[in-house]
Amino acid sequence: MKELSINTDLARKILTGFIRDEIRRAGFNRALLGLSGGVDSALSCYLAAEALGPHNVLAVRMPYTSSNQSSFDDAQRVIDAAGVQSITYPITQIVQPLLDVIPLEENVRRGNVMARARMLVLYDFSAASKSLVLGTSNKTEILLGYSTQWGDSAAALNPLGDLYKCQVRQLAAAVGVPDSILRKAPSADLWPGQTDESELGFNYDDADRLLFRLVDKRFSLEDCFAEGFDEKFVNKVMARIQKNHYKRIMPPIAKLSNRTFGYDFLYLRDWGT
Repeated sequence: MKELSINTDLARKILTGFIRDEIRRAGFNRALLGLSGGVDSALSCYLAAEALGPHNVLAVRMPYTSSNQSSFDDAQRVIDAAGVQSITYPITQIVQPLLDVIPLEENVRRGNVMARARMLVLYDFSAASKSLVLGTSNKTEILLGYSTQWGDSAAALNPLGDLYKCQVRQLAAAVGVPDSILRKAPSADLWPGQTDESELGFNYDDADRLLFRLVDKRFSLEDCFAEGFDEKFVNKVMARIQKNHYKRIMPPIAKLSNRTFGYDFLYLRDWGT
């Protein structure tokens, strides 16, 4: 997809600078992230190690009893290659009491419990290690709402949020993420056999091409139809963008005063940072 090709050297420079500047702006020197063995968290880990130094990055693996062993092993490959600090904290004992009362067929509910448990672990470790939590969600996932609110979407800063999934793969290849991670089907690994694309009902490459037109190029639905996109697919993606907008913003605050968070009180310069 030539239209979505990026200058990986420039993107790498911008994103490592972003991580370094935002961590230091907040008064920290260290970052941590959940490392799943997937391409998104792997890329965030490599970028953080380059920006802050490997000794200032903590990668946290948080498997559940049914988690895929190959993902665990891929995460270890990233830890070894990037040279970052690491810890493994299984979440089974945290989530099992609640999972025991959620029907087995309700995969989304069960997956959300696991995602939010991992957020809990990350934020506790961030307090213990005086680190900020680094996000790993890409632009495609954010637009589609393919994340758990206050779960994997929770972070202090996110270097990948303006990269479509195909662009994440481009940059990941450029920084040296292992081929075993680049090639495998994207999965949140929330239940056995789960993959992102089977759950979404379409593949990321098609979604990226369409989202690029809808968001970056501001195409109308009719413009997308004219370019040959299937009408049902376009409507399905657009519905997801609209339905999940609440996940992309802070909780709306009812306006009562002259300066309200999210409306009039917006700028970093308000506090001189």
